[in-house]
Amino acid sequence: MLAQLFINNIAVIERASIELEQGFTVLTGETGAGKSIIIDAIHAVLGERTSRELVRTGESEASVSALFTDLAEDVLKLLDELSVPREEDGSLLVQRVIRLEGRSTCKLNGSPATVTMLKTIGPRLVGIHGQHESYELLSPEIHMTYIDSFGRLEGLLERYQASYRQLRSLQRKLKELNTDEGEKSRQADLLRYQINELESAELIPGQREALNQEREAARNSEKISAAVELVKVILFGDEERNGIASELTRAAGELERVSSYLPQLDEPLQKLREAGFLIEDAESVIQDLTVDYDPSALDEIEERLDQLYRLGMKYGDTEEKMLEYLDKCRENLHHIEFADEEREKLEGEYEVAKQEAIRLARELSEKRRAAGERFTKQVKAELSFLNMPGVEFVVETERVPLTPTGCDKTQFLVSANKGEPAKPLSKIASGGELSRIMLAVKTVLSGRDKIDTLIFDEVDAGVSGAAANRIGEKLRQVSENRQVLCITHLAQIAAMADHHLRISKHVEKGRTFTQVVPLDLEGRKRELARIIGGEEITQLQLDMAGEMLKRP
Repeated sequence: MLAQLFINNIAVIERASIELEQGFTVLTGETGAGKSIIIDAIHAVLGERTSRELVRTGESEASVSALFTDLAEDVLKLLDELSVPREEDGSLLVQRVIRLEGRSTCKLNGSPATVTMLKTIGPRLVGIHGQHESYELLSPEIHMTYIDSFGRLEGLLERYQASYRQLRSLQRKLKELNTDEGEKSRQADLLRYQINELESAELIPGQREALNQEREAARNSEKISAAVELVKVILFGDEERNGIASELTRAAGELERVSSYLPQLDEPLQKLREAGFLIEDAESVIQDLTVDYDPSALDEIEERLDQLYRLGMKYGDTEEKMLEYLDKCRENLHHIEFADEEREKLEGEYEVAKQEAIRLARELSEKRRAAGERFTKQVKAELSFLNMPGVEFVVETERVPLTPTGCDKTQFLVSANKGEPAKPLSKIASGGELSRIMLAVKTVLSGRDKIDTLIFDEVDAGVSGAAANRIGEKLRQVSENRQVLCITHLAQIAAMADHHLRISKHVEKGRTFTQVVPLDLEGRKRELARIIGGEEITQLQLDMAGEMLKRP
């Protein structure tokens, strides 16, 4: 459950630490006091998109921290999969910082995390149901996802979608093969020309780099030759003087002749001998080295480099890429030349894939219809409880050609009046009816998940009287086996809660501040009286609030 929420510099909330309990908690307050800001803060730690506009005016950053306790085993397993460190008490601390400049940051149990990780974990921790979700009910595209969730058909849907993707892939390949003969002939001619050009070039990986080195050596052959000749003279001498090699030999001989008299000469003697060996190694290379480049060889190098450059402009800037292109050309030409055999093979694979997709789609459709019937009964029972006994609720399923979601088109139909045909929600449902239908749907769906915390944001919009009482009773019923938070403007609902938080705002030195305060019994009476009659609270309103709080 959500045990604690800490908000810092989010809009009008400078700082708020909210302690939350198990059971049914309501949050009330005047319009604009900051109730929606609390929902925005919870959305932030669940990984939803945030805006820099949430940062309180004059501040550089805002932050939200949420502490979850008594985590379900599947949530703990997910944390392990995401390499989130475990706390000894099994809790989870989710933190998110929103900055005016730079990137926002996230942490899970103090370890750096990504927004994607928060979005992965969030739906397992909290379910938020509000006006946005109510309007989701007007979109038939969402209805099928509800039925799939209710029927726990996600695994079957994934298998169908994998089969459908394979079917579409084979369709595309067959379409490519079925181009007209003239186009295939033109493609084959082009491919043969490209293959011949690349094969004739006899490409060798790394050749261009080696040729560039050879070209530089050829262009500077005179400099290289002069340097080599000078080194030979320095090292090995000529008719006029001795070279370093012979002088080193002579020096080593002199030291060796007297080293027995002075042991300190052993080390320099050894170094002279080593130097002599190194020069001998150099001699074996330099003495045989001749630098004599044929101008025609340079022309051949330039010609080859030019050829590789032209080919590189067309097929890839390295020999490796050009060879890859050659392999691709050969493969494409093979497909064209053996198109009939390839088509026959693909058609066989396509037929198998189609039958598998149809089989899975039909299985999915049958299970959706069965789930839809059970879903209808349960939603109607909930609507009856919510003071809408005369409402007819129908899950309409229409068979359609294969789509990415199967062979069904699903939408919810409602008849608000006895004897009237059921019609799409968007055509008949009022705001109050939509809120109660959404609560009924979400109540039924909540029985299928393991989410410990449900948040209802103004689910009472457009309702009053007996309907409000029933909504309160339903929320209290749902809270028997999970934590329920509800933002409400109705005293009937607030009176049924186990815990009550009041959200208020005040102005200090020209700045607006929001506070979240837990209410005791007297505080709850005054808050219910305010909701009933406004700021001018009378004794009659207080007595009425007290009676409401006495209800079992």
